[in-house]
Amino acid sequence: MNSMPEGNAIVFCEGAFLSTYGKTAHGLVRFTRRYHVLSVVDSQCAGMDAGVVLDGKYTGIAIFASVEEAVVASREEGNPATHLVIGIAPDGGGITDSIQAAVSKAIELLLNIDSGLHDFISSIPELKAMAEKNSISIRDIRKTPPRSELHAFTGKISEVTSIKIAVLGTDSAIGKRTTAWKIIESLNRAGFSAQLIGTGQTAWMQGAEYSIILDSLINDFVSGEIENAVWKCWKEKKPDFIVIEGQGSLMNPAYPGGFEILAAGRPDGIILQHAPTRTEYDGFPGYPLHSLEKQIHAIDFLSGKPVLAITVNHEGLKGQEIVAACKAITRKINLPAVDPLIEGCDKIVSVLKKMKESFNQ
Repeated sequence: MNSMPEGNAIVFCEGAFLSTYGKTAHGLVRFTRRYHVLSVVDSQCAGMDAGVVLDGKYTGIAIFASVEEAVVASREEGNPATHLVIGIAPDGGGITDSIQAAVSKAIELLLNIDSGLHDFISSIPELKAMAEKNSISIRDIRKTPPRSELHAFTGKISEVTSIKIAVLGTDSAIGKRTTAWKIIESLNRAGFSAQLIGTGQTAWMQGAEYSIILDSLINDFVSGEIENAVWKCWKEKKPDFIVIEGQGSLMNPAYPGGFEILAAGRPDGIILQHAPTRTEYDGFPGYPLHSLEKQIHAIDFLSGKPVLAITVNHEGLKGQEIVAACKAITRKINLPAVDPLIEGCDKIVSVLKKMKESFNQ
């Protein structure tokens, strides 16, 4: 693994920072070990602070209208950008004209390119030629490893003695990865060692040491790659807790990514992320979101393992509405419910601490 941070990053998120399609940019603004994030590009929010737009907290990460403006500002400040990171995660992961133009400009300005799109930047001949001419690196994060390097499921997951926690969600783009990192941070503060198993391109971009890109793997190797990442993490680090980032949800019609994590990751418990104001699956009007109770039942039925707590995505809620929503969930299903961005995850850690104590008896 390269030493981190690897460089100074401008995050490209044109037209998407105010939407769930900007979730990669959101993650990088909130936290990353891989880069020092300098700025975000989105002309809709130009002139604002990215942290204030996202969470109401000043970060010093400015939003610019163009890649060129962001690069010029970084050089004037004596902290020149080294990378352009694509911070958009659109449905289908395609390269738009806007993205292609931004990448072309970035290569012209001698920035390395990191992209988590399904379409590969390096497959566009003119961009590849420009990068080679300028000795610029293009990393397409979703490129799968050679089949010779992929793993089949073996059952070695049963050797893992660390407590395995999966952070699943009732929908896609609902905050699972952010919550997983927040849990890691809280566990570390409480004196526990913990490692994240990243399962998407954003976790890789944030510097998760043990990462796979679940949604671009060949199906036959998905279970084996999940198992191997968890097993390798345990073998090398022996952490108290291994937290597995969820993908999609069990019943999302387009992204039913939760089952593989339950089946192959064999978690000992589940934290379930939920947005109380959502009524339909993200991006699919007319597909009603299954109730929280039904989703908990599905997890229990498939895994036989408990949902330990609910973490709340507060979209569409403010102030006391968030507190009320958490209390309502607890009253209804008798599980702790917290908003990780507002309250942190100390309550979750209290639950996990009791779990560990019972494992040690």
